[in-house]
Amino acid sequence: MGDSASSSSSSSVHRSLVADLLLWRNRTGAVILLVSSTAFWFLFERAGYNLLSFVSNVLLLLVAILFLWAKSATLLNRPLPPFPNMEIPEEFAIKSADEIRILINHVLSIPSDITIARNPIRLLQVSFVLWAISYVGTLINSLTLVYIVVLLSLSVPVVYENYQEHIDDKLSSTSEVIRNISRKIPMPVSKEKKYQ
Repeated sequence: MGDSASSSSSSSVHRSLVADLLLWRNRTGAVILLVSSTAFWFLFERAGYNLLSFVSNVLLLLVAILFLWAKSATLLNRPLPPFPNMEIPEEFAIKSADEIRILINHVLSIPSDITIARNPIRLLQVSFVLWAISYVGTLINSLTLVYIVVLLSLSVPVVYENYQEHIDDKLSSTSEVIRNISRKIPMPVSKEKKYQ
């Protein structure tokens, strides 16, 4: 019981940190995220860098700096560079794998919901999302799309928090219109055939 309470409290703390970041309550973190994502987008999209060559050059620079630091430390009788223990804790790996498994199982349940349960609303939702992803993918590359997602994640929660009542009113009226339209779509009647 103690483990579930501690994992739920750490999960709520993690969600609180993310919410503070996205709602700009942690201004320093939000600015760092915005500036770093803009710098990465400019570096890879406009300057023409390749992600693999950039990562390998940065790692090469870090390894060379650490090597030179360690060699100069032995020559000058100085302490070696601080190097943290770089291991992934087993608890973190198990928790991450469990959350990924739950997500994958949810995604894998969608096709059975469409085919076995014959849910036309779910079919329309999945079709629309896949079509939208395909259409957006033809217009822009994936790096620009990730950059737009970061910008939207930093701006949409703040706008929603400031104008929540107006947005909720518009979304409820839109939801009602969509429900009225979906009620007019004829639902298939399941007729089971008997085999002898």
